[in-house]
Amino acid sequence: MRVFGVTGWKNSGKTGLMERLVAEITGLGFTVSTLKHAHHMFDVDHKGKDSYRHREAGASQVILASRNRWAVMSELRGAEEPSLADLLGKLDPVDLVLIEGYKREGHDKIEAHRAATGQPLIAPGDETIVAVASDSAPEVSVPVLHLDDTAAIADFILARVGL
Repeated sequence: MRVFGVTGWKNSGKTGLMERLVAEITGLGFTVSTLKHAHHMFDVDHKGKDSYRHREAGASQVILASRNRWAVMSELRGAEEPSLADLLGKLDPVDLVLIEGYKREGHDKIEAHRAATGQPLIAPGDETIVAVASDSAPEVSVPVLHLDDTAAIADFILARVGL
């Protein structure tokens, strides 16, 4: 399974780029899954729902299934956060997994960058960043693509991962 990351600082356009890339790449006939790291507490369930009540009662895992989709929720209950490799191993096989976040992991990444945020580029100090997608023209030693040119970014990623 091929993996490629989208990284950058908060409000740099990562999620929008991920969304556009999934649509673009699946539109080309490839299968894509995504994996996103969250630095904060999150919940995909809602208080009062049966599955929420199961987790609150102490279930280690809850699978919620319907004819349209299924989801598994695993409670860590104090255990270590799973590694990226462990999480990738839980995905069904696809052509490409796009990873949002995980700045410090060793896979290839494109950095999303918006000049208006005032944040410095990560790319100059990180050899895993193999391109920058920006709304400006930063001077870096890796290719720079326009943040809104989804087709060019998708082409770059697909060539980089060999698809």
